[in-house]
Amino acid sequence: MGKTITANARFFLSAGWLSIILLVAVFAQFIAPHDPLAQDLMLDKVPPMWVAGSESGYVLGTDSLGRDVLSRMIYGAQIALIVAVAAGSAAMVLGSALGLLAGFFGGWVDKIISRIVDIWISFPPVLFSILLVAVLGSGLHSVIIAIAIIDWTRFCRVIRSETMRQSRMEYVDSAKTLGMGKFSILLHEVLPNVLPAIVVLFSLEMGIAVIIEAILSFVNLSISSDDPTWGGMISEGRSIIYHAWWVLVFPMVVLFLTVLSFSQFGEALKEKYDPVLQ
Repeated sequence: MGKTITANARFFLSAGWLSIILLVAVFAQFIAPHDPLAQDLMLDKVPPMWVAGSESGYVLGTDSLGRDVLSRMIYGAQIALIVAVAAGSAAMVLGSALGLLAGFFGGWVDKIISRIVDIWISFPPVLFSILLVAVLGSGLHSVIIAIAIIDWTRFCRVIRSETMRQSRMEYVDSAKTLGMGKFSILLHEVLPNVLPAIVVLFSLEMGIAVIIEAILSFVNLSISSDDPTWGGMISEGRSIIYHAWWVLVFPMVVLFLTVLSFSQFGEALKEKYDPVLQ
């Protein structure tokens, strides 16, 4: 009973925070009090509203170029969610498709895909992502492609294992007895039963995508350094932390809560729908 309450609390808390981030990202242009790119050197490093020396209208203060920290964090949520959904979806489709094929057909198909996965995961993911973005060039599309190329193996390994387990179930034998083709069984019988695992992995992957985008922004390999990203704000805040701690702390807190929420949301879904745990 206590475990169920904890799982429900994690689910609602994480879902609540992610809903707030989603709403903020969607309605950023209506919520943000200032243009996130507007600079005013007369207002550089203005502290938050509850600290002495603050300016009216700048709730979380400004950065070294006089840009509103709150507005930049709000628009940064847009970039974070775009990367999370797009990169997570691409990794999910590629990895799940290969995992289904490897787990269901086995044999040489499984051997080839498994060897590719073994080779792929031997590369350090962060360094691999930096290399890919350096090759593809900076930009949001490059970040999305790089994350998808790196993390498809996560889906492939888990979905392969789950597909192999489902393929041994009696309902698959019944479908074969009825004369259904292999691809028909895979799409209409096995896939629906593997779908809960895919959804859980997708939630976890979105959190990982947000982290990787923040790392790339931190080293200035994501989008333009002028555009508002949480990683870029953290990078700037690190260099002026003794003069303007708020530029570092606020985006770091939001990034931490968002990644934690994706993780806890996925874990809550796993506890609720994972047939092994059930």
